[in-house]
Amino acid sequence: MYKNSRESINRVFGGQFETLIPGESPILHYALQNGFRSHPVSQRLAEVSHNHPMAIMVATADEVAMIQFLLRLIHAKKVIEIGVFTGYTTLGMALALPDDGKVIGLDVSKEYTDIGRPYWQEAGVANKIDLRLQPALDSLDQLLANNEAGTFDFVFIDADKPNYINYYEKSLQLLRKDGILAIDNTLWGGRLINKSINDTSTETIRRLNQFIKTDER
Repeated sequence: MYKNSRESINRVFGGQFETLIPGESPILHYALQNGFRSHPVSQRLAEVSHNHPMAIMVATADEVAMIQFLLRLIHAKKVIEIGVFTGYTTLGMALALPDDGKVIGLDVSKEYTDIGRPYWQEAGVANKIDLRLQPALDSLDQLLANNEAGTFDFVFIDADKPNYINYYEKSLQLLRKDGILAIDNTLWGGRLINKSINDTSTETIRRLNQFIKTDER
């Protein structure tokens, strides 16, 4: 499963991912084999997701396990996920929440998110997932308009990169004091250090990293 994910990442980033974590690292493989446990339904959705033509958009099992650890650590109940894809990470988060917890998943693709729905049902967590299919900025604005600022425990950003700074700003407004904001792709497969790469997504992530460095909120 993890191998398939790594290969899909390297196809997109031209092998640059290997400069961050060598694929044959024994300690990496040991950590992946012994560092966490996965729910059986989650494992099956992971296999489907990592074999999807757009597998570059899915998180790896160790990343989902880390998110679950953070959610349990802070006793999270209200979570926002910006970018759902097949709902693999969504499922992992829902499994980590208490019975009265809720993941608000924001995406624009019914096609991709429909892949995960049967797995959410099978795992018994569909009632914890509130999927909203429209531009994420619109959904975030609606949450703010509904007076939900400062009420969320955790926000995970993994969506269209050109909007990362906008997502960051609105997420900070929605997070409670001492909540956690997790942002995927902040190293962008190593592309950030290559000064010849100046596409919109790469430049936005560079600006975001610099902005967060000096943001004192």
